[in-house]
Amino acid sequence: MPEINKIKDDKNKKKIKIGSWIITYNPAATHLMSSLGFKWLCIDMEHSTITFDQMEILISIIESNDAVPFVRVGSNDKLYIKKALDAGAQGIIVPMVNTVEEAKEAIDATYYYPKGKRGVGWAKAQNFGYNFDQYIKNKSDKIQLIFQIESIEAIQNLNKILDLKNITGTILGPYDLSASLGVLGQLESPLVKNAIKKYEEISLKKKTPMGIHITQPNPNKIKLFHNKRYKLIASGNDMIFLGNSCKDFLKKLSS
Repeated sequence: MPEINKIKDDKNKKKIKIGSWIITYNPAATHLMSSLGFKWLCIDMEHSTITFDQMEILISIIESNDAVPFVRVGSNDKLYIKKALDAGAQGIIVPMVNTVEEAKEAIDATYYYPKGKRGVGWAKAQNFGYNFDQYIKNKSDKIQLIFQIESIEAIQNLNKILDLKNITGTILGPYDLSASLGVLGQLESPLVKNAIKKYEEISLKKKTPMGIHITQPNPNKIKLFHNKRYKLIASGNDMIFLGNSCKDFLKKLSS
């Protein structure tokens, strides 16, 4: 179950297991993306209007196509994390993890005792209790927990954060990182570049998988980050792929 673990053990090191983002409630689009080769899809509950009911349906669609359903929760909140996991999410992405204390809170919310303090209740993830034993034995311990590192405070605390157990990996947030440095959107700023370099150095030293979401699809950038040993790489989202397709079609039509 397992995107990052699968990548780490993949014998074909050149093969990129790419993921993407879902930002609208469009079951048909989610079905299409998960059936055409994306290895994992992240349902965005932070910057979208997707509801919990809709999230649960999208998780089922992704899972039915043998892709891995991730959910980026709205915030580092145990209720949000619990709802996503109970709905069947196999991976949780927690935004704005800046301190060791915040990282511990996310770990506690994600895993059952003794690894954490996740609340126990019958829900869709274990077929409303009918597959509870199987879920505990085969799935609950394999949930992938990803921290978003997207502020200079998080970079400064990264060494200690990555010393914690039960972290699957991290994903860099360059735009929020630039904002925290006072250079919003200036990704080529030396301040941003140096912070990213520090993120990479610490992550590689701690042997913690790195990740990034390249919003505008760009094969060269994807290959660049893959060569830099990033393991969790996402590109685009449902609306960007639709928008880019429309723009390309209209451009060809008018040329």
